[in-house]
Amino acid sequence: MPETPTTEPWAGTPPVPHAFRPGAKPEAYFAKIAEGDERLWVPIGRPMVEDVYSKPVWISPTLNMWADVLMAKKPCIVNRHYHPKPIWAYTISGKWAYLEHEWTATAGDFIFETPGESHTLVSYAHPDPMKVFFVVSGPLMWLDEQGNTVGHYDVFDYMRDARAHYKEVGIADDYLDSLIR
Repeated sequence: MPETPTTEPWAGTPPVPHAFRPGAKPEAYFAKIAEGDERLWVPIGRPMVEDVYSKPVWISPTLNMWADVLMAKKPCIVNRHYHPKPIWAYTISGKWAYLEHEWTATAGDFIFETPGESHTLVSYAHPDPMKVFFVVSGPLMWLDEQGNTVGHYDVFDYMRDARAHYKEVGIADDYLDSLIR
């Protein structure tokens, strides 16, 4: 049950009975997703970039999607990629941009990335690390400086890398399993 209401007009309203349909998994609730145990942050990037991490918060193998908080602790090229499916981003802290666009995102900014877009994700010098909540659908195609595909990254690669990292730092498989919906 959520906290007890005090002056809210809905006080006394009962919850919906049988909230979950048969076979449905419960929601995934995580407080303060951009904080917490540093072991939950998976090193990520192509090529691997020092001080760039992803913290998974929701994974769907059947949809080839995931939600994460991407963090860069220093100014860098995080990665260069193309994506054939849409991506949503909400900036939590720090400063970042795509070299191919005219905007620079800071805390509170939202970006919808249309399918069929290639870009170079960079993080800026800032007192706070770049932390961005992303919802990624479909694969990312890693690109070289000329925009040629040099690899890919999808939900299955993401799960593999997270499992390997979690095993290395002593986090049981059931943690990652709890994020899969």
